[in-house]
Amino acid sequence: MSNNSYICDCNAVHKELVDNVLRGMPEDEIFVKLANFYKIIGNDTRCKIIYALSVNEMCVCDLANVLSMTKSSISHQLSKMKDAGVVKCRRDGKEVYYTLDDEHIAGIFAISLAHINHKH
Repeated sequence: MSNNSYICDCNAVHKELVDNVLRGMPEDEIFVKLANFYKIIGNDTRCKIIYALSVNEMCVCDLANVLSMTKSSISHQLSKMKDAGVVKCRRDGKEVYYTLDDEHIAGIFAISLAHINHKH
């Protein structure tokens, strides 16, 4: 089967289908934000951080230990994730604890992981 077998040779436009999609189509700005969100979570280190934080609230030292990385490297990743709204933090004395920003992040991650495990 050639690659061309997936190309539509017709010139017909199914107006109802096109209109239905266009009615619900988010604005371009939303797609830019969505793509940027996936860029942030599309990194294996940040995926590991998301997994760890889906299990427990953790400080940088704990995350560094779990991931066998330096505190500096973990802090750098967490800073990017915080700016993107993926994680949030709270201070307790000298320690800063991180959690996932909200249940949507945990849900997206759980569904993605289930998809990968299903395909694996």
